[in-house]
Amino acid sequence: MQFQQLQYFVAVAETRHFTRAADLVHVAQPSLSQQIKALERELGADLFLRARGNITLTDAGESLLPLARRILADADTARHEVRELVQLRSGRVRLGATPSLCTGLLPDVLRAFHDRYPGIRLLIEEGGSHDLVRELARGALDLALVVLPLPTPSPALTTVEVLREDLVVVSSPEAPAPGRGRRTVRVPDLEGERLVMFRHGYDLRELTVAACRSAGFEPDFAVEGGEMDAVLEFVRAGLGVAVVPRMVATRSGRGLRVTPLARPGLARTIALAHRSDVAPPRAARELQRMLLER
Repeated sequence: MQFQQLQYFVAVAETRHFTRAADLVHVAQPSLSQQIKALERELGADLFLRARGNITLTDAGESLLPLARRILADADTARHEVRELVQLRSGRVRLGATPSLCTGLLPDVLRAFHDRYPGIRLLIEEGGSHDLVRELARGALDLALVVLPLPTPSPALTTVEVLREDLVVVSSPEAPAPGRGRRTVRVPDLEGERLVMFRHGYDLRELTVAACRSAGFEPDFAVEGGEMDAVLEFVRAGLGVAVVPRMVATRSGRGLRVTPLARPGLARTIALAHRSDVAPPRAARELQRMLLER
């Protein structure tokens, strides 16, 4: 059964005339008649009673008509929905990002994307780079903002660098300033400081601990295991200091002292990743463009 045959059948059923039906669907009348006969052969039943000047539906035709109309209507709906997706009027984007990026980088970009494409649903998943890479690989995300280098190199992913961001030290204004009050602090100055530390699997945790060990000391944790918002609140409460991205410190600076790290300092590289074997949907590609051009 061909889609075109159903179109021809409905046209004849509605006009009760083969020539007028052929004009309606813009096909020669002999071709329309041949397709109707082919449909009847496939179904094993006559669909029309043909008499000179009088075309009526058989019982089989009456049964087929509502089904054919529904199939054609569903096809129109499918065409419309695909057209809407192509024109970015509807659809979704599944974006993964580390919690610090959800706090720092994404709000302005997502607001601009939503203002331009209000019909696109944004589904955000927070997680560490390791978890996001796994979700990308299994097709649960369209795009992910991850920290480079990836925890496990994956040839199945394509990554494009988005930004390189400095890290800073945040502390409570009510507590003694880190580095004895200097305008900048070095990583070795964090020896003896009580650190508020992120949970295991958090990219910033691994980076900070590695930097401390490279400087020759083991970091001293006042509290550990939090996400970004919790870490910032613990710092505000005076429990210790934390190393966080500059964008996060700038956005969340209320009640925090922000101290830059002296050169060479610490930085992290943020990249946008997607599967190499599957092109992201049109809406995801547009969000990717806005992230890269922000």
